[in-house]
Amino acid sequence: MPPRGTVRAVESLSFDLDAGETLAIVGESGSGKSVTALSLLRLIPDPPGRIDRGEILFGGRDLLKLDDAGIRAIRGDRIAMIFQEPMSSLNPVLTVGTQVGEPIHLHRNVSWAVALAQVKTLLEKVSIPDAASRLGSYPHQYSGGMRQRVMIAMALACAPQLIIADEPTTALDVTVQAQILAILKQITREVNSALILITHDLGVVARYADRVAVMYGGRIVETAPARELYARPRHPYTRGLMDSVPRLDADTRKRLVPIEGQPPDLANLPPGCAFAPRCRHALERCRAELPVLAQAGANHYKACFADV
Repeated sequence: MPPRGTVRAVESLSFDLDAGETLAIVGESGSGKSVTALSLLRLIPDPPGRIDRGEILFGGRDLLKLDDAGIRAIRGDRIAMIFQEPMSSLNPVLTVGTQVGEPIHLHRNVSWAVALAQVKTLLEKVSIPDAASRLGSYPHQYSGGMRQRVMIAMALACAPQLIIADEPTTALDVTVQAQILAILKQITREVNSALILITHDLGVVARYADRVAVMYGGRIVETAPARELYARPRHPYTRGLMDSVPRLDADTRKRLVPIEGQPPDLANLPPGCAFAPRCRHALERCRAELPVLAQAGANHYKACFADV
């Protein structure tokens, strides 16, 4: 296939995060959530991808201006990431103890004996039974839920200031999902780490997030405190997401309303709002002019011309 040009997976994205705060980034597949997470740690493979402009300020420093050694010193130490699929993120030929202990050994410059003692404590903290005997086990000897707990332990190994969790409960059953998220939230509170929780599950957002950023077509289209967003979504896309999810407190006779159409092609975005072709409230202005985030209430912002 001939090249289709540049795909702007994420553009004009801006948010901040305080210590101890949980920010949820939500949206459909292809909205730019995971690319945002990878960009923060400069994990976008180059080529084919690149970050061509902007800044990522962390602790007063622009991460985009650090050399390779500088960003490696931050990864796993001050910023840690929990990936979607632990079986592809964990090394199958290294023991769990070695993998969780490596960031401690590397960043804290301690002996392996000291690192493994800390690993045992970490595994106990994430509720892995008989942690001491599991240090020598390999990832395939753990269940899916246990592997995800190992990923959380690895992320917490150096008590980072920021944890990025990219769909941390994908492919886990509902009971295990709740356990994993409860552990993650509890431990981040204990160490006062900020948490970016990337998900498409609005139920998870309602329970665990302090603030929410809704993404569509590579941009943030609405952001607000979680309670306010659920009480009154101001963007048609956010409202569509809410209407398409079953709720226990809803009238059982009320049918779920899907969002018609397909997500936009990021290589060929429309000239105006990317959501306009699927939006029931779209104005002529929406199809010609790109809306930017504007205040729609106290700490509530939306990128939309329509009054919904």
